[in-house]
Amino acid sequence: MKIVFLGTGPSLGVPVPTCKCQTCMSSDSRDKRLRSSLYIETQDISFVIDCSPDFRQQVLRQEIRHIDFILLTHKHNDHIGGLDDVRPFNYSQGKTMPLYCNEETAIDIKKRFYYSFEKKRYPGAPEYKIIRVQKNTRFQAAGIDIMPIQVLHGQMPVFAYRIGDFTYITDAKHIEDDQKALIKGSKFMVVNVLRPHKKHKMHFNLQEALQLIKEISPEKAFITHMSHNFPPYKYLRELNVPDNVIFAYDGMQVRLS
Repeated sequence: MKIVFLGTGPSLGVPVPTCKCQTCMSSDSRDKRLRSSLYIETQDISFVIDCSPDFRQQVLRQEIRHIDFILLTHKHNDHIGGLDDVRPFNYSQGKTMPLYCNEETAIDIKKRFYYSFEKKRYPGAPEYKIIRVQKNTRFQAAGIDIMPIQVLHGQMPVFAYRIGDFTYITDAKHIEDDQKALIKGSKFMVVNVLRPHKKHKMHFNLQEALQLIKEISPEKAFITHMSHNFPPYKYLRELNVPDNVIFAYDGMQVRLS
């Protein structure tokens, strides 16, 4: 299985408009972070987790020409704002795009992209098939076995997803013990970290994420959803993280055995 980080930034992305901090002014391509999304490819299937407002730019940059389905973690704009740009995949693949999500996200998609669900859709509107999934209930998408795991984004339930030995967690601040039990055994995981030090009400900081990684004890853990509060990428190792913790960057590709 191959994963590609399409975006590793928070809702504002990096650089942040109007900001002149060291990270935002960096010329290092690894400090250019689009909104968070992940592409996953197996031998026969390819799909993405979340569809950010930068989706069009992301798939063009990575030359992605086929997507079998989309997993959505929650309804916030930086995770579903690019769904209108699914249209080229509708056209080229000749079918609707399956969207897997919780009930709250499904309701929001139908409101936000109402024009795709009208009885008389205008020509060219994106076509979706919404499939509601529930926490702790394993399902299959295009033959891929997937477990939705509930994490808390403040008080908002958000889905993490476990696919085999790999777990993707974004926009988490707290995870109940019964849901952590579903993550344990993962050899590889991706975890959101908004800030290196200062705590946030809705997201892990680095210390909180490292504690979770220590509990799960994966072979490798990748940090994503990083704000401009982090130092430039070339200085990130100075944060003294364990050897199995890797700071992801846009375009990073990893093959998981």
